[in-house]
Amino acid sequence: MIFHYTTLAMLLGMIFDFLFGDPRWLYHPVIAIGKLISFLEKCIRKIFPKTKIGERIGGRLEVLLVCVFTFAIPFVILYLLYKKIPIVGFVLETFWCYQMLATKSLKTESMKVYDALKNGTIEDARYAVSMIVGRDTQELTETGVTKAAVETVAENTSDGIIAPLFYMAIGGVPLLFLYKGINTMDSMLGYKNDKYIHFGRCAALLDDVVNYIPARLSGWFMIVAAYLTKFDGKNAKKIYLRDRRNHASPNSAQTESAMAGALNIQLAGNAYYFGKLYEKPTIGDANRSVEIEDIPRANRILYATVIVGGIIFLLLRIIVVCIL
Repeated sequence: MIFHYTTLAMLLGMIFDFLFGDPRWLYHPVIAIGKLISFLEKCIRKIFPKTKIGERIGGRLEVLLVCVFTFAIPFVILYLLYKKIPIVGFVLETFWCYQMLATKSLKTESMKVYDALKNGTIEDARYAVSMIVGRDTQELTETGVTKAAVETVAENTSDGIIAPLFYMAIGGVPLLFLYKGINTMDSMLGYKNDKYIHFGRCAALLDDVVNYIPARLSGWFMIVAAYLTKFDGKNAKKIYLRDRRNHASPNSAQTESAMAGALNIQLAGNAYYFGKLYEKPTIGDANRSVEIEDIPRANRILYATVIVGGIIFLLLRIIVVCIL
């Protein structure tokens, strides 16, 4: 019976996410996960020596503990609720699925950049895009701001929506929380600087592993979405197959390449992070200039990609439920 509840919770969570977006007024579980990661890091760093080996062992312990907590806590809560009060368990699982997806939120935040470019100043646009990207934005041109917003929509289509749906389809909300724990660890610890080059290594590698399949599925879903939304699906496939490895991360260029091909623009390239220039290969061909209308276009592809992925995951889950 729980399998049936989870399938319906996943469907309703997707619908609520499309309609309402993230309930900003409510405390978000990812904030709690972030505080857990910070707390454990402080405790572990006090225990292990500040050496390469010590930090790597400490980082592995951090990963183990975060994975245990992020999976076990929602699992125990839902198990007890489904056992005692099934309807409450179903409501909570539905709400958590809705809360952990980011389709409308991603659209909303990227459209703030679009509105700033259309109606505000370049400083307004730089500030808006700084809220959703990790690179330095102080010197970005209008084209640079637009590219950053489109790239963020493309990359987060996988990290923020398709990957969570993938793991929920496999293991319900507990596995969804586990994925979010790993993904949050990477965003907090996975830096290649003096502080985290050793301590955050395990978290970064594990994030690459858990995103490996979802990122590639997202790329193919996005190619299908390009056809459905009447963008250049043929070019999306071409650029995806050619440029999907044009990134230091094995996963980030998967959706960026499909998006660049679908829109017939060139993304990526050199960028500044913390004042330092990082030379990166480009993704896609500059068949036309990037323009601010590419942001709403990217969001159309985003929504179509999530619909395609959601339908496939739901169908696969229904098949599994019927077999079981």
